[in-house]
Amino acid sequence: MVGKAISVNKALDKAVALKHPEKIHEAMRYSLLAGGKRVRPILCIAACELVGGDESAAMAAACSVEMIHTMSLIHDDLPCMDNDDLRRGKPTNHKVFGEDVAVLAGDSLLSFAFEHLATATPLGQVSPGQVVRAVGELARVIGAEGLVAGQVVDIDSEGAADVGLEQLEFIHIHKTGAIVGGGTDEEVEKLRKFAIGIGLLFQVVDDILDVTKSSEELGKTAGKDLVADKVTFPKLMGIEKSREYAERLVKAAKDQLVGFDQEKAKPLIALVDYIAYRQN
Repeated sequence: MVGKAISVNKALDKAVALKHPEKIHEAMRYSLLAGGKRVRPILCIAACELVGGDESAAMAAACSVEMIHTMSLIHDDLPCMDNDDLRRGKPTNHKVFGEDVAVLAGDSLLSFAFEHLATATPLGQVSPGQVVRAVGELARVIGAEGLVAGQVVDIDSEGAADVGLEQLEFIHIHKTGAIVGGGTDEEVEKLRKFAIGIGLLFQVVDDILDVTKSSEELGKTAGKDLVADKVTFPKLMGIEKSREYAERLVKAAKDQLVGFDQEKAKPLIALVDYIAYRQN
């Protein structure tokens, strides 16, 4: 995890250089290089390696996924969304650069993610057809039927008393996604299901930590979902049932890896355990 995260951080630093106009690039780099677990890009690289690809083939896609994730965090923290002041232990982007620049920084990261995926993926290792497919998959999982859909339903669910497990799952399944490089259609589909499962697992654990840990421990504002009256897994089913649900997601995710080379699957199995048992 640490080794892969270091590789991703170096690639992100190189991809988004500080250049004119400096203010927007500073804002992009501020959130993009603020740390974080790099779970999504590591998942992307590990999935690529699982089906026989190299890290170098997946690095552009991995960085693109993290750029889009960072965009979603910048926009999610805005006053018109969750109105948050703290992210990864630092002031949120709009607190440092202003709302106008924060919106544009998110927009720029979204646009550049696709440019980077299309132009920085090594065509000697990845075919043009695979690049086009990856671009299409990335666009699908973040658009009006993907990440954006989840965000809209999330907003509409604030203060609602009739939100059930199915709708809560919709919110979080549609706020996560992964790009997979190479592999057969069957392998890609297994990894897509795996990614959806651990994305949901990540959110269940996040919801539990939000009500059991302090802001200092989390590096972000604790208890904000309670204040906003958002529907969460602990609110819907209690902490113990949420933990049981998380364990079922752990098993389901690992089941998707049966049939793969188990030596190559070890990083993904470790990733599941890391997400499930993390403390922040």
